[in-house]
Amino acid sequence: MRHVLSALVQNQPGVLAHVSGMLASRGFNIDSLAVGPTEVDEFSRMTVVVHGDESTMVQVRRQLEKIVTVVEVKDISSEAFVERDLTLIRVSACAEKRGELRQLVEVFRAKIVDVGPSSLMIEISGTEEKIRSFIDLMKPYGILELARTGRIAMVRAVEGDCDSPELERDRPGH
Repeated sequence: MRHVLSALVQNQPGVLAHVSGMLASRGFNIDSLAVGPTEVDEFSRMTVVVHGDESTMVQVRRQLEKIVTVVEVKDISSEAFVERDLTLIRVSACAEKRGELRQLVEVFRAKIVDVGPSSLMIEISGTEEKIRSFIDLMKPYGILELARTGRIAMVRAVEGDCDSPELERDRPGH
């Protein structure tokens, strides 16, 4: 089963190495890993996508929580969450194909971010399925280069988010 783990970590050198090393040492293949700063300067948010059964994921969470620089780990797979991936893709684009490519870019709500003499660079973000579909449609044009971020995810808002006076107090680091 696919699991999306969201970890709040201290914003310090070596955290990524500790987390990825722990997962690798236990034989987990990381499908996706993305890390970046949060709204609080001293913390980063790490989103890790791995496969495993429920009992294995409990063990993984416990191991991650033992890492000193890891503040909090949640398996958000069973919650309502939004996830996104960002892709830059350079495709061959001779003059007679550019119109077709522009239409596909528009349909997928992507955007052309660079135009070369014989290629276009396209930026697209969305779900893994949307990205995969777009890449499949670009293959016949000739993919020259492709770069993808890892997935990022956040749990959807719940009723009463604005009514909770504990919001600020309950956030790690406060």
